[in-house]
Amino acid sequence: MSDDKEREVNDNRNENREKVDKEAIPHFFPTFRMKRTLYPIPIIITMLGAGILAYLSYIVAGIQIEGGYFSEAEFGFIAALLNGLIFTGIAVGSAFLIVIIVKKKGVNALKYIFGISLLLIGILETIFFGEIILFLFFNSIPEFPTIQLTYNISYYIMIALIVIFNIYMIYRYFTTVSIIIKNFIVIYIGLITGALMGIVMPPWTTIAILVGISLYDIYAVLHKHGPIKQMIDLITENEEEDDQIEERIKSGEVEYDTSSLELGIGDLVFYSMLTSTALVIKNLFFLENLIITLLSGVAIIIGAAITIHNLKKNKILPGLPISIFLGLATMLISWAIFAFIL
Repeated sequence: MSDDKEREVNDNRNENREKVDKEAIPHFFPTFRMKRTLYPIPIIITMLGAGILAYLSYIVAGIQIEGGYFSEAEFGFIAALLNGLIFTGIAVGSAFLIVIIVKKKGVNALKYIFGISLLLIGILETIFFGEIILFLFFNSIPEFPTIQLTYNISYYIMIALIVIFNIYMIYRYFTTVSIIIKNFIVIYIGLITGALMGIVMPPWTTIAILVGISLYDIYAVLHKHGPIKQMIDLITENEEEDDQIEERIKSGEVEYDTSSLELGIGDLVFYSMLTSTALVIKNLFFLENLIITLLSGVAIIIGAAITIHNLKKNKILPGLPISIFLGLATMLISWAIFAFIL
């Protein structure tokens, strides 16, 4: 049998294979729900929005804050490694704490955890970027006698509007059945968080965090004691039926239906963190940074496609490792080419 004929037979066999629906997770989980064919859209929107905020903050406004627990300028790579370990350790500890709470209080306890977390993140980070945008606006107009008073009044009005907007946004998140509203909130929180982390964390700390979180993501999702795996198991209604489906998938009889997908908010955060970091790399021209960012973004989308393809045989997969490692490799190689070769 020729290669083309064999490939055609395999394709037909895959198309005729029985599809198994995945059990839906609770509606209040912060995930972006979409059709499989539209998977690049939330990733592109999040990376684009985060990139604009990073550009306005870091390049235009000159807000260059070095985050992390240890200074890279003082301790170099060791600082980046320690920052990455601490950040990853906090994420791991928080995840296991949430699992303990869920086991004691039930899955509905996650509503309060997610609600409070999203509200605080939304308010604080929107204020951060709101102050920058307000500063840039007043800095771009001619000065007039009452400009300081006008700025102060505008600032407090902005704060009030941000608080009201975020409270209403989180209220709608937990009360509406609209997928559009929920998806908007997930993208909004994802892009402002990714942008903030991308401009605040130094580059090597960013790399250490992304590597650490991606490795943890593998454990959290795939290992039987991983916190995400445990949470999914807690909301699974029929474990025995799931085991039977897994056996049939391994034998090739059936595969999971991947026509509809859910992308976690954490995936969007770290995708946009990576591209925001690439956009503000020091010692390069902005056009070079923009090219690195675009290439890294394409690599992330390709990685997501590979992960989604493998979802046919897996109920859930970590969304970070393939995309982040491809994106980081692309960023570092492109960075080296522009910095040391061209």
